[in-house]
Amino acid sequence: FRGAGCRGRQAFRAGSGRRLELRPRTCQTARGAALAGGLSSTLRTVITMTKKASDITAYRPCVGVMLLNREGLVWVGRRFEKQNDDGVGKWWQMPQGGIDEGEDAAATALRELDEETGVTSAEVIAEAPGWFTYDLPEELIGRSWNGKYRGQKQKWFACRFTGEDSEINLKPPGHKQEFDQWRWAGMDEIVGMIVPFKKPVYEQVVKAFRHLGAA
Repeated sequence: FRGAGCRGRQAFRAGSGRRLELRPRTCQTARGAALAGGLSSTLRTVITMTKKASDITAYRPCVGVMLLNREGLVWVGRRFEKQNDDGVGKWWQMPQGGIDEGEDAAATALRELDEETGVTSAEVIAEAPGWFTYDLPEELIGRSWNGKYRGQKQKWFACRFTGEDSEINLKPPGHKQEFDQWRWAGMDEIVGMIVPFKKPVYEQVVKAFRHLGAA
């Protein structure tokens, strides 16, 4: 048998002496099929990554928590400078997180508070009316949350912190660290501290819970 490289016509003589030819098309077809099979997963990945933002319409169900201390100040944490779902930057925000399937939203709020801040000494004191929705910037749609959502729809809760500051732990065991710093802030400060595309939501949250803040 001649040549494994599939160049030109390939021939061999059968036992009868009859000359048989394998035309290039036969080999090229086999090679093309193998190549197509090898590229299929890569091609699917490229298609997913280049999906238009307008094609992604779902919003991730999520909760947000305004944690207030006894003085009516609001807990805020600074996101890592590394890449995260909000992009890159040293933005401050209140705790938030996704609702698990079948989970009660108020229970999610207390769970996320524990997972992100270590706080367990807290109680829900108010719930904002309705859901607040925001879109990610177009360059992040299709990249955050495995490309499934264009933004989040959030149910917000106000919680009263009944513990001591020493309870706060930004590296709670068994959970991903979300913040590298934290502080108490006045309610009027927090809108100016959040990443710009979340400001409209924070304005609605402050309006809903204004009566609970420091005078």
